[in-house]
Amino acid sequence: MTDALFVLRPVLLALLLSAAAPLLHAQGKAAPLRNGDYIVAIVNQELVTASEVQTRISRVRADAARQRATLPPDDQLYRDVLDALIDERVQLTHARESGQRVDDVDLDRAVGNVAVQNQITMAQLRERLRKEGIDYARFRTNVRDQLLTERVREREVQARIRVTDADVDAYLDKRREAASAVAEYNIAQILVTVPEGASAADTARRRERAEAAQKRVQAGEAFEAVARELSEDSNRAAGGVIGMRTAERLPDVFVSTVRSLKPGEVAPELLRTGAGFHLLKLVDKREGEAFRMQQTRARHILLRPSAQLSAEAAQKRLAGFKQQIESGKASFDQLARDNSEDGSAALGGDLGWAGAGTFVPEFEETMNRLAINGISEPVVSRFGVHLIQVTDRRAVSLDLKQQREQARNVLREQKFDDAYTEWLRELRARAYVEMREAPL
Repeated sequence: MTDALFVLRPVLLALLLSAAAPLLHAQGKAAPLRNGDYIVAIVNQELVTASEVQTRISRVRADAARQRATLPPDDQLYRDVLDALIDERVQLTHARESGQRVDDVDLDRAVGNVAVQNQITMAQLRERLRKEGIDYARFRTNVRDQLLTERVREREVQARIRVTDADVDAYLDKRREAASAVAEYNIAQILVTVPEGASAADTARRRERAEAAQKRVQAGEAFEAVARELSEDSNRAAGGVIGMRTAERLPDVFVSTVRSLKPGEVAPELLRTGAGFHLLKLVDKREGEAFRMQQTRARHILLRPSAQLSAEAAQKRLAGFKQQIESGKASFDQLARDNSEDGSAALGGDLGWAGAGTFVPEFEETMNRLAINGISEPVVSRFGVHLIQVTDRRAVSLDLKQQREQARNVLREQKFDDAYTEWLRELRARAYVEMREAPL
């Protein structure tokens, strides 16, 4: 596995060209007001303008129309959008004061990713921004601000989240309970029936018969042979084998009796039910999917943009590699060995088996969409530009340590929204927010 691609939690980046309306300069000064525009809120030293609110409302309405979603009344929508913009300004000013920085290399890759996501070149991106009246330098500032805000938010919110061992234990217990309902069991039984209303003496005789069958099995006789001779259920001819069934299609007492057994083992005690005395054997078992995960084996060719190789040139070069591979003129393995710029090059780009969350999101999302042996288009990440091929997939069972690690990660994700809400509430309480009325 390539360490450079490993992340604990992905930094989210959702940058759409339509969202590139002028925000604020990094120095804290607002963009110039347009004719007829006015200030609706001052947040710390930042401004929110009426044109920004209207632009955001237009985007929200367009999104709702595409998704056929219902929006609140106009006055409520205005308040919601204005509130969201104030929250963004509060986070941005806090991020700028945090001391954290976004270097130019990360910024260049993020801007390059905007172009790739919109399936255009950098030259086309610049031209589209120009046509929309968006200054390219300001656009880069907006991207930097979004990256910076996301990083600070991620760091500070995660620091608030606490997941205890008790939380993990409770989560795993719930997963096991859910999985047990879909686990499948193949059980064999020897049943000695007890008629309803049987006398104590008759019940005792029937118990003795069941115990005699148990002793014969414990002495080494084949369970199936004893079942054919003594069992009184409808599966007697099949050696008492009921067949593979999900747990929910079996009596709860059967499932609880055989759950801890290994295939081939016989329950150590007779089971008494309303039907009679049962001696149970676990023939086979298929576990539920509670503690299984899909792993993907992939390989890649990584080119790192530099002064000598722009991101756009790297994408074109990798697109050429893809054509060579698909036409049979070159192999992925050899191109990776000759060209890839990370530690996997010597292995033909092989990254080994990896589960969810191993790679940065833009890499992982592309990888997950590929069929086995499929090759991606060039993908931009913070590490450079990748050409990805999936070579295999498998489902694997997690050991106890992996189960607990997975549970802890899931619980942290579940607690993130609440921790984020509390963090933002505290930032907002400390912020200076002044609302302005529309000019007469």
